[in-house]
Amino acid sequence: MALSLISDGFLPALREKLIVYSFSIFGLLAGLIVASQLGIFQMSPWAIAIYPAILSAKGVTSGLLSGRLSTALHLGTVKPKFFNNTKAFRTLIEALVLITLLTSIVMSCFSLIFGIAFWGITLGAFSEILLVVMATMSLGLLLSFVTIKVAFLSFEKNLDPDVVVYPLMSTVSDIFVTICYILVLNIFFFSNTMGTHVLLLIGIAAVFLALYILAKNFRDQVFLKTVKESLITMVVVAFIVSVTGTILKSISSIVISRKEIYTIYPAVISVVGSVGSVVGSTATTKLSLGLLSPSLSSIKNHSKTIFTSWVASLAVFIVLCVGSLLINGVLLPMTFLSLSSVLILTNLIAVSIIVLLSYVIAILTFMKGLDPDNFVIPIESSFADSITSIALLVALLIFG
Repeated sequence: MALSLISDGFLPALREKLIVYSFSIFGLLAGLIVASQLGIFQMSPWAIAIYPAILSAKGVTSGLLSGRLSTALHLGTVKPKFFNNTKAFRTLIEALVLITLLTSIVMSCFSLIFGIAFWGITLGAFSEILLVVMATMSLGLLLSFVTIKVAFLSFEKNLDPDVVVYPLMSTVSDIFVTICYILVLNIFFFSNTMGTHVLLLIGIAAVFLALYILAKNFRDQVFLKTVKESLITMVVVAFIVSVTGTILKSISSIVISRKEIYTIYPAVISVVGSVGSVVGSTATTKLSLGLLSPSLSSIKNHSKTIFTSWVASLAVFIVLCVGSLLINGVLLPMTFLSLSSVLILTNLIAVSIIVLLSYVIAILTFMKGLDPDNFVIPIESSFADSITSIALLVALLIFG
């Protein structure tokens, strides 16, 4: 049996995913930042609720970028270099800037609706939410340069960008965006008027840049197609992440001050999102290359990727469990048994659903003549956040 696994490439595939998913361990840093800043999340009901929305929104933009880049590098429509690259590369970057602004606006609107209905905020909070979200997302755009560089390097090193880029960058993104969000919240709540003006200036600059890009590419059909399809995705994602924020508030009311839960939260949703991205992104590339038939039954031909992704994610979950307990100084046999039980159940529920969802989205969008890279990672990463949050809530209620 072992020889069969090795000959089928199981062990190399598992090792590759273990290495990539292991970067999610650094996501504990994002959770540790949140756990150390619980006070600022109590400044307003929306502060904690839109945190997963911020993570998911960045996942939409970085997912779009990494998915499109991975496929384009395989197809040769984008070269692995920053300068003197193709028109397709420039169009993708410009579309990303506009999509980031639109994502901020749409997400803020849904946050207001859910906030009034479930979070206990008023209509007047919209301007606050929009300002904080736009400033955070605009700062998050700086990370796009790192994502692009990682995609280029992985391609040049004969690694698969579909497997490497998003899982690696989702963890880096969680840390970077968490820092940006905490920074923006501190400026908004604790600084003087000058600090608020700085946030407002960042937002205005983002608007003017987006308007310039829109005017420049108004007749570019590829650009318009990317933005149009992403708009559909954004509406779906904005709704999903608002649900995620509401769930996180429920989790917060259960765990209260259990910092090991807050510490592990960003890393856990990052791993599940990475599993979905690997399954979905590799499927879209195979579909584009004609290596996978566009039917749901062809999932059996993708089984090695799916199974190795699940096994690797489960192993990383256990490592995350030990890391979170160790960081918070509560690593004992009983606390390990309690938290590991919660995480294993969370993994079984969330990974099963996200794998199936990612594959279905890849197949259906391809069959409809749409570009799967505009849909798969952005939608699955947002669903991953909500599904993982729900799974975690269920596991906490059972084992908590």
